[in-house]
Amino acid sequence: MKIEAISDKKGKETLDIIGEADNFNYWMFQTIFPFTTGKTLEIGSGLGNISNFFLKEGSEIMLTDFRSEYCSVLRQKFEMYPNLLGVDTIDLVHPNFDNEYKDYLNYFDSVFALNVIEHIENDRLAIENCKKLLKQGGKLIILVPSYNNLYNKFDEELGHFRRYTKRSLSKLFIDNNLKISHSRYFNLIGITGWFFSGTILKKDMIPASQMKIYNKFVPLWKILDKLSLNLFGLSTIIIGRK
Repeated sequence: MKIEAISDKKGKETLDIIGEADNFNYWMFQTIFPFTTGKTLEIGSGLGNISNFFLKEGSEIMLTDFRSEYCSVLRQKFEMYPNLLGVDTIDLVHPNFDNEYKDYLNYFDSVFALNVIEHIENDRLAIENCKKLLKQGGKLIILVPSYNNLYNKFDEELGHFRRYTKRSLSKLFIDNNLKISHSRYFNLIGITGWFFSGTILKKDMIPASQMKIYNKFVPLWKILDKLSLNLFGLSTIIIGRK
């Protein structure tokens, strides 16, 4: 199958760099996987860096992205998995969301979006529409970048509107009548690299060499998160129930 050219150049390059960080991606998967059950929907699958682990685990999962080019990549990479429920484009702020995605409303047991909501200006609407995709009692798992004072060149180039705290992300859940069951920060050591490269050095992309070193020592970073009781971290995670 011929893959369309990816128009999201900076995003694609960043996903490629992060895609090489297998230890980091598996750590993120391990962190959210226990909260997913049944038919699962991933919003913003990108190149499938996390999708890969769900499929190998045997999860029934549907992969989606805002860009059709990424969906083409996902189909080619994962079409052999019998537990793949499908691949489709989803725009969380589509003006006619209920009609456009009527087949998916109230359908999924779990919906997760990792590093997606910060790209959407109307984040409240994005969470509202995520909720519509869930069955009653289903779980929504959201991971976003933490702390507005860390906003730097990386965020600008990636098209981030904002960064979050547990409090600000929790408010989006509460405003949408989602019952919060779990909240935490993730990846404490990542704050150092993000600040140094993006704020001090003003780089516009995560250095591949830095990511390789970081990936090598993920077992240590996991211990550091446990020791810090997940009170701080480069990412914020909230899990809520419909």
